[in-house]
Amino acid sequence: QVQPVESGGGLVQPGGSLRLSCIASETTFTLPAMAWYRQAPGKQRGLVAAINGDDTTYYPDSVKGRFTIIRDKTKNTLYLQMNELKPEDTAVYYCNMRGHGMDYWGKGTLVTVSS
Repeated sequence: QVQPVESGGGLVQPGGSLRLSCIASETTFTLPAMAWYRQAPGKQRGLVAAINGDDTTYYPDSVKGRFTIIRDKTKNTLYLQMNELKPEDTAVYYCNMRGHGMDYWGKGTLVTVSS
């Protein structure tokens, strides 16, 4: 399977934590650039975390200090650790892996932050 597969979404209360996982084939996991995006209802898809081939990470201000992107090459898995979740973090979260002319997206996992 070429496309990565996300898991770990669900319902969580404000202030809680979730860890999303994105597993890919060994070949796909060699691509240098990986990222997590999210799309809330009625909004455009936006970047929430990225990691480059040199392990440099990037976070927009909206999640900086709360979200962490982790790449585990031993498990071909990309993680997104999300802490201090807020209702505005509610969205479908997508994993993306790209490089060398290839660009793969997962189907997404839903995260709902609500009391």
